[in-house]
Amino acid sequence: MISGPKYKICKRLGGAIFEKCQTQKFALSEARAGKKRSKHKGGQMSDYKRQLIEKQKMRLSYGISEKQLSRYVEESMAHREDPARALLSRLESRLDNVVYRMGLAKTRRLARQLVSHGHIRVNGKRMTIPSYQARTNDDIAVREGSKGSPLFIDLAERVELASIPAWLFIDLKATAGKVITEPVYNPTEALFDPEQVFEYYSR
Repeated sequence: MISGPKYKICKRLGGAIFEKCQTQKFALSEARAGKKRSKHKGGQMSDYKRQLIEKQKMRLSYGISEKQLSRYVEESMAHREDPARALLSRLESRLDNVVYRMGLAKTRRLARQLVSHGHIRVNGKRMTIPSYQARTNDDIAVREGSKGSPLFIDLAERVELASIPAWLFIDLKATAGKVITEPVYNPTEALFDPEQVFEYYSR
């Protein structure tokens, strides 16, 4: 799904879409590169290229396939009042993303593995589908037999650094959490432009 080194992909797409790129070192590198690019600025970017870049940012940020993103976009466009909010809600509600947002995994990729390998339970039942759409009041917990795993040794520190969003709750002692409300879309926090993604798929 991911082609090439992550740093190069981040530089090519112009965004810290992988956790590996969300560092001060990468930010400084990008700032220096930005100054060089401004000196050698070429022609204006085409609409298609801009749309393609935003689509790739979204797809790679959530670690999903082209087919999955295409389906999410198609389903979200049915919500004519606010398709962007509907799309981001679907992406954020994926179980692998919820596990990541709760701080149970350092990256979305690791969160996807935790779910696939059966370490996570939803409403008391073992769930192995990363794309499962978590709903309001769903209980998300680490499976009892997995709590002693090295995967969760530094959980307290991980949760502290995770900046848990307001629509989620986690109880460290129980290594469990809850989806309180539907994910809230904040355009200022997005690493991509959903409108450009809709334009790409509307061609």
